[in-house]
Amino acid sequence: MLFDTTPSLFIALLTVLGYLFGSVSSAIIVCRLMRLPDPRSEGSRNPGTTNVLRIGGKKAAIITLAGDMLKGLVPVLIARMLSAEPMVWALVGMAAFIGHLYPVFFRFEGGKGVATGLGAILAWSWLGGLLTIATWLIVAAVFRYSSLAALTAFLLAPIYLAGTTGDMALTSAMSIVTALVYWRHRENIRNLIAGKESKIGKKK
Repeated sequence: MLFDTTPSLFIALLTVLGYLFGSVSSAIIVCRLMRLPDPRSEGSRNPGTTNVLRIGGKKAAIITLAGDMLKGLVPVLIARMLSAEPMVWALVGMAAFIGHLYPVFFRFEGGKGVATGLGAILAWSWLGGLLTIATWLIVAAVFRYSSLAALTAFLLAPIYLAGTTGDMALTSAMSIVTALVYWRHRENIRNLIAGKESKIGKKK
C-alpha cells in the first residue's frame, strides 16, 4: 500500500473516483449493446440485474450482475492497495454504491444497489461478503423473491462485517448502505406486505 496515513486530498480523490466508477450503469449499457429495451422504461423500470433478467434473459442479467458487482469491488480494492486506513475503504465503497443509486452519467436514475453493495462488501471483508451472498442465495431459493433476499442479506450484513472485521468504520458504512438499500426497496416492501411482489423470473 502507498500510504499508512492517507492525505485528505487523496482520500477525496479516491472517493470521487469511486462515485464515478459506480455511476457507470451496467444495466443500461448491457441493454443498449444487446439491443434490448431501456430497463428504466420496461418491467419494474429499475436498471438492475433482476429487471434485466425480466426483459433480456439470463445472459444479459449475468453480464449486468458481474458489471455491477465489479463497480463496488474494484474501487475498494484499489483503495486498499493505496491506503492502510479502513475509513478510506469505507468511504470509497459507499461512494461507489451511491454512484450506482444516483449515477451522474445517467440523469441520476440508478438501481437499488444490491450487486454493487455486494461487491463493496466482498472488498471490505471476503468472508463477510460470502456470508451476505450465501444469505441472499438461501432466501432467494426458498422464497423466490429477489427483494426479500436482498432485504434479509443486507439486514444481516452489518453483523457479518462487525464479526469478520471488528472495524467500526466498515460496520458503520455497511449500516448506511443497508439503510439506503431499504429506502430504495420501499415499494418492494409495500408489495411484499400486500402480496403483490413479483417472483424471480416472472414477467412484471
